[in-house]
Amino acid sequence: MNKISAWLSKNSPPFCPETSLALTATRHLSKAERAKLFSPDLEKMRTAEGRWYEAIIYEMFVEISRETDAISRLALKGADAPRGGRNARLGQNGIFYSRSGDITIRGNGQDLAEFDLLMVDGDNQVTFAEVLTSPSDLKEFEAEIEYKRTLLGYLFDQERVPFLMVASFNVANYSAGRRILRTPDTIHLQTATCEEIKSGLRGKQRPAQGWRPGLPHSKMVRASDLTLKRAFDYQKFHDWERNWVFSGVSNEVDVKSAANPHETSMLVKKILYGGLYPSALRTVCEEYEFSIRGKKIGFHEIKKQFSKVVLATDLPGYEPLMYFRSNQKREYLKMVQDREGNFKFERFTPSRVGFFLWLESLGPSLGSRITSKILDAFSPR
Repeated sequence: MNKISAWLSKNSPPFCPETSLALTATRHLSKAERAKLFSPDLEKMRTAEGRWYEAIIYEMFVEISRETDAISRLALKGADAPRGGRNARLGQNGIFYSRSGDITIRGNGQDLAEFDLLMVDGDNQVTFAEVLTSPSDLKEFEAEIEYKRTLLGYLFDQERVPFLMVASFNVANYSAGRRILRTPDTIHLQTATCEEIKSGLRGKQRPAQGWRPGLPHSKMVRASDLTLKRAFDYQKFHDWERNWVFSGVSNEVDVKSAANPHETSMLVKKILYGGLYPSALRTVCEEYEFSIRGKKIGFHEIKKQFSKVVLATDLPGYEPLMYFRSNQKREYLKMVQDREGNFKFERFTPSRVGFFLWLESLGPSLGSRITSKILDAFSPR
């Protein structure tokens, strides 16, 4: 049990945060988000509630960290985050802030993980927290938490990384939630639901006119000021994995079951192999079908509509992906495989994210032979 866990077990925060704190938390929302808290559109309201609830928990820990030595540093976020340097750029590695003031860890400009709270306990151990308002996607959340533990453990050279899960519902009612609660160094707090907390606002969207937030106290620091203990060159780690796959598939090695020689392999989330030469794209189109929103497209249509096709695999499962660079907009279309191994459109990758910049930096480098070997090795066929 770390110091934060020990303190919380003796000094449990109120089940329903005070109305004044809930109102203070609205300072982290935009004007549009504050209005959506009471929107009749359920989807918009739930999205705004999620942002607001996250801000409530942040404000709660601002107060907790002021009171106890169990927390030595708390990372600023939201409206308290520094304003400059938020745009993603190639070569960025480490802790940064997003445009909305969220805490992120980037690798070569790509957002690898986002943290709702990041703090350091009295024993100088980094701890992170995630905030939940809905049980949907708990299974994916479970894998996300494991990756974040691994990432922080590597960066701060910690064998154990405490994790705090704060939820507005009972996570123990769900199998994935129970598994998370059973993992070592996991702390759990449950609060009232967003509806119950919001009822205390009585329709108010912000504190009274003239109210000003207090200045951050001495324990509140920039997330980027937390010193990493180990070198973090994400592109180097990525290239090690890419080259290992190239070597493995070229030599008929079962990469998925072979022991990976790199300690940093667990940090790499995706391998970008490169752009396809036209001959490679033609070969792939002969072997696999492609469809966008139910409409099949062939080689000539792809060449006409898209300027580049990049081959990738998701990790740790090595699921093949294709990224199509649109000729019409600054965006990529992410194509994933179905059960038959054919590719279908999943979602867009917009130009505002760092991953777009990485895709843009890749030129054609893959011929038919290596492309086919990668797809043969990892496709479900």
